[in-house]
Amino acid sequence: MFIVTGSGRRLREIMDDPTAHLACIIVNEGGQTGQLHTAEDCPFERVTSEFNSHLAVHHDRMRGENIGFQAIIHAQPVYLTYLSHIPRYWDETHLNRHLLRWQPEAIINLPEGIGMVPFHVPGSAELMSASVASLHEHRIAIWTKHGVMVRSDDSLDHAVDLLEYAETAAKYEYLDLTAHEIGEGLTAEEIRAICREFHVKQDIF
Repeated sequence: MFIVTGSGRRLREIMDDPTAHLACIIVNEGGQTGQLHTAEDCPFERVTSEFNSHLAVHHDRMRGENIGFQAIIHAQPVYLTYLSHIPRYWDETHLNRHLLRWQPEAIINLPEGIGMVPFHVPGSAELMSASVASLHEHRIAIWTKHGVMVRSDDSLDHAVDLLEYAETAAKYEYLDLTAHEIGEGLTAEEIRAICREFHVKQDIF
């Protein structure tokens, strides 16, 4: 069973009127088809156009490990999305070494770093495939010039927490760009010291 937002719905309005913004999809036996269930006050005709990417990431996670729960968020956080319009941040090494240097908590919570998916047409098979590949290795993947996907095996709240860590790091990076890049951030050695102290395994720094 999947609970999915409808096309054109706003995440911030779900709490006030969930039946008007959510659909339930029951997957039929065999996994090739499903049944869409909505409430009487449902104003949308189909679920989000990105459902194929969401479903494919769910499938990749659920088939590979003993996972009973998986939450996925797709959003357009301002600073992460803005940085994805700057070509130098398309390189994952550059992206992560610059974003994860602003807070000690960043490398602890995102030791595998943030993935970067090249631009693909929204809802396309290419975006779906690239998202699966990136989110197989990372818990956050930026869709270049579009937004992000975040996954969590723990809870929806944890997915939001990861998104907030990444977006805060991107905001620091944006502020540094506007200040002509005068900020140093944490050095590589300082980050490695944090990792030693908290037993974090990472290969970014």
